[in-house]
Order: sequence, then C-alpha cells, then structure tokens
Amino acid sequence: MSTLTDERTVGEIAAEYPATVRVFQRYNIDFCCGGKLPLREACEGRGISAGELLAELSGATSARIPDAVDWNSATLGALIDHIGATHHEYLKLELPRLGALLAKVIEKHNQKYGNIPERLGAIYGELRAELESHLMKEEMVLFPLIEDIESAARTGRPAAPAHCGSVNNPIRVMLHEHDAAGHALAAMRSVTGEYEVPADACNTFRALYHDLQALEADLHQHIHLENNILFPRAAALEARL
Repeated sequence: MSTLTDERTVGEIAAEYPATVRVFQRYNIDFCCGGKLPLREACEGRGISAGELLAELSGATSARIPDAVDWNSATLGALIDHIGATHHEYLKLELPRLGALLAKVIEKHNQKYGNIPERLGAIYGELRAELESHLMKEEMVLFPLIEDIESAARTGRPAAPAHCGSVNNPIRVMLHEHDAAGHALAAMRSVTGEYEVPADACNTFRALYHDLQALEADLHQHIHLENNILFPRAAALEARL
C-alpha cells in the first residue's frame, strides 16, 4: 500500500483504504464524485486541518475490519455482483418508497414549512428518474461489457465487439450521471438546511429526513465503488487486451 499524504486524492485514499470512508463521511468530505481533489484541498474547502485529518485516517487504516473485502483485488464480476445486490437493489426498493413518503409530507405539511417539502420533492423527483435510468444502463450495457472484458482477459480470447466501442465510452456517461446525482444530493441538503428537522415535525417528516440521509450515504458508497475502483480497473484491463 502507498503512504498516506495530503497530496493524494480523496478518492485514491478511499479506494486503497476502505476504512477511511467512515472518517470522510464524518467530516462530510466527498470521496466519490468529488474524489479527484487532493486531500489538502478538500480539507481547505471544509476548514479542516489536513494534519489532524491525516492522523485520523491513519488510525482508521491501522484498525482491521473483520471480513472486509478488498475490492481492489477481488474479481470485477464479484464487485459488480456486490454493487447490484447491495446498492442497486437498495435503490430499487427505496426510491419508490421515499417518493411516496415525500408525497405524503408535501400533501400534509408543505405550506407549514415554507414550501420546503415541495422544493425538496422537485429535486428528488429528478434524481429518482435519473437514477432509475442509470441503473438500467449499467445493468444492460456497462456491467455485461466489463464482465466480458474480464472473461476475455482470463481465457485469453479477444473481447466481443461492443456497439459502444471502448468501455471508456459508457464509463464516461456514467461518470457524468454520477456527478449529476452528487449535485442533486447537495441541493437536497441545501434546501433542508442540512436535514435539520423542525422541532414540531411529525414522525413521518422525521422519518423522511432520516431516510434521505441514509439514501445519500448509500449513494456515496455506491458511486465510490464505481468511480474509484470498478471503472478504473475495467479501463486498465481493457487497455491490456
């Protein structure tokens, strides 16, 4: 493993040391869509001491996580299976459920809270539509292409011709859509005041904010695994064929 320094990007650190993800989440440092920033710049943007954060990151890497999978060395097929079973299935269940919960809050409490629920609903509706389309494109186009590239590399046969050409082409589209999702998540945080629940909010309202934050955390991990591990490994493997 490489040395931890504040010159390395946040995404590189998160990919090489999975235990650091919790630290980045605690300080609200974007390790997925914004993972290209050097740690030093990310800290400056959040008003955090890079030295102190490096110490915390080093402490996190020294503590072993039982049964943690090293996705840098696992097969790409295994990583794709994990992303599908853990993150895609989660979104397929949560996106419609959260949409219904949000609609209920808008109907009952929109005017009481200054149209914040309605504004939140508009952002969420666009995010949901984009994510549902995104999942389909990954499952029908990109993931099978990556699995074929890995199979070709393992067996020594040429990879089957793909209508999209290089794997870098659909990856480029997915990266753009990941950035769009990151902007939507940031907009949702802004509209809700960092998900600050009003003192007199009902349990449905509280559950909505809690579950939207859970969605955000899952998406960050999901995008991290793709942006920082799956996509670079797939592109590198194709280049060697």
